[in-house]
Amino acid sequence: MESSQRGALGLVRLIAGCLIVLGLLDCGLYFTEYLHLFSSSGHKEPSQPLNVLRIILDSLPIIAGIVVFIKARPIAEWISDLIE
Repeated sequence: MESSQRGALGLVRLIAGCLIVLGLLDCGLYFTEYLHLFSSSGHKEPSQPLNVLRIILDSLPIIAGIVVFIKARPIAEWISDLIE
C-alpha cells in the first residue's frame, strides 16, 4: 500500500470516527436533556413525550459513520486516485 493510500485510509477512518462520535454525543445530549426535564419536574410522567423523529435524525451520523468505516478502503482508494 502506497503512502497516499495509507494517508487517505487514515483520513477516511478519522472522518468515520468523528461522525460516530458526533452522532453519539448528539443523541446523548438529547437523552440527558429529556431525562433532566423528566427528573426535575417532580412528576411521574414527563411533560413532553420522547420525540422519536429527533432520535432517528440524531442517529443518522452514527449510521453514516459506520457505513463509511465499513467502506473505508474503497473510499480511500478513490481519494488516492483523485490525489494522483
